Amino acid sequence: MFPGNIVSFDVGGHQLEKDHGTATATGRHRKDDFDHQKAGQPKWLLFLEIFTGAVIVAFLITAIYTAIRKLSPKSLPMVPWKRTTKSRDPIIITIGYRQQLEIACEDFSNIIGTSPDIILYKGIMKDGPEIAVISLTVAEKDWTAFHELHFQSEVADLARLNHENIAKLLGYCKENDPFSRMLIFEYASNGTLYEYLHYGEGCQLYWTRRMKIAIGIARALRHLHNELQPPFIVSDLNSSAIYLTEDFSPKLADIESWKMMLSRSEKSAGYVSNGGAFHCFSDSLERRHTGAQENTFAFGVILLEIVSGRPPYCKDRGSLVNWAVEYLERPDMMCHLVDPELRYFKHDDLRVVCNAVSLCIQSDQSKRPSMQAVCTILENGIDTSAAADLKESPWRGRSSPCHVSCRLSTL
Repeated sequence: MFPGNIVSFDVGGHQLEKDHGTATATGRHRKDDFDHQKAGQPKWLLFLEIFTGAVIVAFLITAIYTAIRKLSPKSLPMVPWKRTTKSRDPIIITIGYRQQLEIACEDFSNIIGTSPDIILYKGIMKDGPEIAVISLTVAEKDWTAFHELHFQSEVADLARLNHENIAKLLGYCKENDPFSRMLIFEYASNGTLYEYLHYGEGCQLYWTRRMKIAIGIARALRHLHNELQPPFIVSDLNSSAIYLTEDFSPKLADIESWKMMLSRSEKSAGYVSNGGAFHCFSDSLERRHTGAQENTFAFGVILLEIVSGRPPYCKDRGSLVNWAVEYLERPDMMCHLVDPELRYFKHDDLRVVCNAVSLCIQSDQSKRPSMQAVCTILENGIDTSAAADLKESPWRGRSSPCHVSCRLSTL
């Protein structure tokens, strides 16, 4: 029995070995065919497959990163600007992204002011303050190296202004696709002083409030002229450059410098770009540090506007200064300068203001006082304390039209 089993085992073993050998031979044959096919495949096709895969992966990664970046809130990068040599701490402003500003300004549809050279938008930053955005209306083809140099110089100059009565520069936007040059300021919600005085809202500016505005502007100019080195001169000081906050605090903003830089006149001694679309005044930078007397005169005009409620020039009455001179020179006639929409005013305050105006509007520039001296006159002569404010409080909330027959009343 055992021999038979041994033979059977041998046969089976031989058969198994034979089957195993057949399978092995078949596998080797298939491997040889695969190697032959692989060897016959062009190398460039293999490289193309690898390159295509890498491009697809890179595209997917880029798409995912872009989507995440759009959906996630971005913080504005902080950029230090150096103060004057007398200050140790740098001023920190931000570089804004156009995309963020577009969202904040509702697709740049929230326009609050325009001119041929700039557009002024209102915006609200996410988890941040309300902002005012000045956008320069200039095409990239008209933007020269000189424009860029002037833009950077103006940003640096504005960055050093730090006073409670001066509109604060929060940041700027500089992008080339699409071409954008924008400035970001804190927003003053009550519009301009000019609008309040001359568009039917003057009755909201009672006497003490007007005096506070006047002193606030004087303090801002004192800071610009006497506390900064080098001094900062406002390009075109007027009541439209004074913005009012929610509590009617004045904020001085120098927007005119950008209009000067991008003036659309072709008559200029300065640089004219191709086609004459934009130019820079050759003396625009020099006027920054030579026009203090002009600012002083302009402040005198603003004081007259605040007291009288009249615009600087009227077609029917002519120049405000020429009209006021007669009353300024006669103390007994000063009361005729007062805005008829005011219920009451303080005669002592009026005398102080008229004295300051007379000094500011002197025809001889060399005789005009510094803004430091003018500010001292106003601060020492006018009472803007809480007690003075309360004296007028009974009339603040009345909805009836402003009384016009009490212009000679005094407190």
